[in-house]
Amino acid sequence: MTTVRISLNSIDKVKNFVNTVSSFDTDFDLVSGRYVIDAKSIMGIFSLDLSKPIDLTIHSSDDIHEILRALSPYIIMD
Repeated sequence: MTTVRISLNSIDKVKNFVNTVSSFDTDFDLVSGRYVIDAKSIMGIFSLDLSKPIDLTIHSSDDIHEILRALSPYIIMD
């Protein structure tokens, strides 16, 4: 399991993000405060406060490098 911080501050970013995570056969959770949302759920994502960074938990270790490379446009480095 790996956790990264991401930014989804536009509608286009959210749509592209959901398409990207949906292409992988693993589970992804978005954690914002006390809320945990399935990252493949576009409706769930829009229920979060997207003005702040969100934690993305990736429940896979097999192809983690490929996943992180695909998600690099959304990952923010602190």
